[in-house]
Amino acid sequence: MFGYKLSLFAFLAPLLATSVLAAPATDIGARDVEARASIDTSSHCGQWDVVTAGPYSLLLDQWGKDGATSGSQCANLISLSGSTVSWKTTWTWVGGNGVKSFTNIQLNEGINKQLSAIKSIPSTWIWSQTTSGSIVADVAYDFFTSNTAGGSNVNEVMIWLANFNAGPISFQYNSDGTPKPVASNLSIAGHSWNLYSGSNGANNVFSFLPTSGTVTSFSGDLLPFFTYLVQHEGVSSSQYLVTAQAGTEPTTGSATLTT
Repeated sequence: MFGYKLSLFAFLAPLLATSVLAAPATDIGARDVEARASIDTSSHCGQWDVVTAGPYSLLLDQWGKDGATSGSQCANLISLSGSTVSWKTTWTWVGGNGVKSFTNIQLNEGINKQLSAIKSIPSTWIWSQTTSGSIVADVAYDFFTSNTAGGSNVNEVMIWLANFNAGPISFQYNSDGTPKPVASNLSIAGHSWNLYSGSNGANNVFSFLPTSGTVTSFSGDLLPFFTYLVQHEGVSSSQYLVTAQAGTEPTTGSATLTT
């Protein structure tokens, strides 16, 4: 691990604590200076806009916007210092029951490793959100695994830090219509979680949700979430981690997420 001071959203830096990601401090310093000089902090509102900064990309990813009666979403980078990236998104969506977007920060370096080869996934994420009225949304890490490096998605692993009147994908439901977890009160990374299992029609979806409240300040190793799935839910340790993202999935309402 590099001796970074982590603040705001230091997303998986480095993602995989393996020797292949080790680099001389002088190289990292040079990359940091270059990133500071070239970062684009302007606001972007296009459906598929992508803004790259250092090892990260800010993705607007408004994949479900056509399901809205009206609305829009914009996002911008605020700063990048070493492995710490700060960004903001503001959204308003009206109508429709489906998710409208997953505006997120994506890590582009150090992925496509087998789960069995990953030693740790350290991350710190501190965020805040202002809302106007009631909203339906979540704030979550989102990962995908595949049978091959860079291959098609087989499993989606979500770690929700907040659930605002939304709900995870689930195979099982309680009599009142709420999703039913396949495991409850799991102690991982210093917090308690319920695990839900389902399918989005294309791949398996495993969702860890806090047993209560929201987690606005997370700092810990994310690997134990995957370890649990390997040990208890049949996920193969030979799977490759092909996508690593973190952001918000809004359905309806208005909010600004700053992280």
